[in-house]
Amino acid sequence: MDHIAVIGSGTMGNGIAHVFAQSGFKVNLVDISEDALAKALKTIEKNLDRMLAKEKIDEATKNATLNNISTYTNMEEGVKTVDLVVEAATENVDIKLKIFADLDAFTKPECILSSNTSSIPITKIGAATKRADKVIGMHFMNPVPVMKLVEVIRGYATSQEVTDLIMETSKKLGEVPVEVNDYPGFISNRILMPMINEAIISLFEGVAGVEEIDTVMKLGMAHPMGPLQLADFIGLDVCLSIMNVLYEGFGNPKYAPCPLLVNMVTAGYLGVKSGEGFYSWTHGTKDLIVSPQFAK
Repeated sequence: MDHIAVIGSGTMGNGIAHVFAQSGFKVNLVDISEDALAKALKTIEKNLDRMLAKEKIDEATKNATLNNISTYTNMEEGVKTVDLVVEAATENVDIKLKIFADLDAFTKPECILSSNTSSIPITKIGAATKRADKVIGMHFMNPVPVMKLVEVIRGYATSQEVTDLIMETSKKLGEVPVEVNDYPGFISNRILMPMINEAIISLFEGVAGVEEIDTVMKLGMAHPMGPLQLADFIGLDVCLSIMNVLYEGFGNPKYAPCPLLVNMVTAGYLGVKSGEGFYSWTHGTKDLIVSPQFAK
């Protein structure tokens, strides 16, 4: 496979396009918004310039990477000749099912369809197509050009041949693929999100403050950032969505989202993307400032 399409040019989409293009793949980056595509290309170029400054790549690699990316606002045009599609649209099950039904109609019969979903079942996505054996999960980590893990999720009907091919393709990107089966939250979020939720419960119950909780996990458990800061980066709405997937998927009360998380998302406190969550992000990220609602 040497020609791929990425659906969605947001944070994950442009990162995925970047690593494929840098690895020599021809990439069609597809989004309904011209402005979003222009912003994505600027982001990719900025990230390449950062790598160039650190002498991780040379000028020729930067130029080749950018030349490997073409942009499309028409999905049918963008995917009709590719060998692999990586969908990185918004984490909404109805949107994803519609996208995959369209991809099934627009792509070559042998084209593999993958999703970067962080929680939506691959088996359910595959059922929206007539090629469930060729539907698989490729869950990249953010920021994609830096993080080396790809969680490869095998749906109930995904073939061994497709799984092996995606594992090998991931290695060609310089990533480390890990194969997991299709159950709620996969592995990454089945472990991470309950930890984040428990941190929010501890704050909700007054066990400790925002800084105290994050400091314990950073200094005591060697995490690069605390769970509340990480939740702000991921987006509290995304955290809530994944917790709901776990709760509904397993029917176990231990996965019930904390009422504080529910209230914050309802009120629009989503973390970095809204400017305020557990921390205030209106002044940038250099100095962590606890959100006024949690300040002592």
